[in-house]
Amino acid sequence: MHNHSELRFLREQTTQICSGTISSMLPTLLPKGRVVAIVDAEVDALHNISELIPESVLIPAGEENKNMQLVEMLWQELADSKVGRDVFLLGVGGGVVCDIVGFAASTWMRGVRFGLVPTTLLAQVDAAIGGKCGVNFGGYKNMVGAFAPAEFVLCDAELLTTLPEREFRSALSEMIKAAIIGDGALFELFEHNDYHALRSDATLLGEMVRRSVEVKRDIVSRDPYESGVRRLLNLGHTMAHAIESLTTEYNHGEAVAIGLAYVANKAVAQGVLPQSDGERIVGVIERYGLPTSVELDEEALEEAMQHDKKNRNGEIGWVMPHNIGNLI
Repeated sequence: MHNHSELRFLREQTTQICSGTISSMLPTLLPKGRVVAIVDAEVDALHNISELIPESVLIPAGEENKNMQLVEMLWQELADSKVGRDVFLLGVGGGVVCDIVGFAASTWMRGVRFGLVPTTLLAQVDAAIGGKCGVNFGGYKNMVGAFAPAEFVLCDAELLTTLPEREFRSALSEMIKAAIIGDGALFELFEHNDYHALRSDATLLGEMVRRSVEVKRDIVSRDPYESGVRRLLNLGHTMAHAIESLTTEYNHGEAVAIGLAYVANKAVAQGVLPQSDGERIVGVIERYGLPTSVELDEEALEEAMQHDKKNRNGEIGWVMPHNIGNLI
């Protein structure tokens, strides 16, 4: 007779997603005890976040800073400040800050609690939702990271009013992606409105952000560790990450827009997607002033796509749309 025992590690993958102003909501969300805020320095200059949280560390944002050097700087700051396992980290900033703070929290003393206040449209609908965090390494996107869900994500619409036009516009590509994956009515809202409508109508924007977040939240809740249906969230991203690794001409949202148009055309060419749906996808991307193609060396693009971490057995892991609004 042999006795077998199992040791299982279980962690609830639940994140509370809230909307409201920082000043009114943070006091109800933050736990008692030591809180250290890690804040995008530019966001702090605009919104005085450090005045709300006495212990704040200001960091430079920007994709060029999403690296191990910045994480190490944070680790050093936490060590110098004698921060223990009982700390709660609060990340306030765009996608880079959300990723950096999630990764730092997941690794500091083997993991501490954290929450996020995404301050860009892209971060609210994408980076802050889903529990994935990481840094760029070796010239490739998000190659080192972890699955670490925030305890809460607070979306404050007032923070979006100071977003530059390019950042706001490019973030719409992630919302268009969500619509293609799981919400045909959201896609129609994109078809029936335009950039200026979304920028000027907070109620409309709030509804479309909510619907985008729900698509991602529902998929992540079913597949927290990206072993199945969560792959759908990579729609357009194989090409996008390759573009980002080869040039700084496009930001993430613009690269995703090109990736979405590319896979739509590829799916039509392979007979997977009806031509009318392919035309609708490319049409919506163009409607919002986003790019649909890129002039880069095809061999270099192919090489970059071979490094995508979603690939299996040397095959590029394309996610192909076969309709609009119901890929799940």
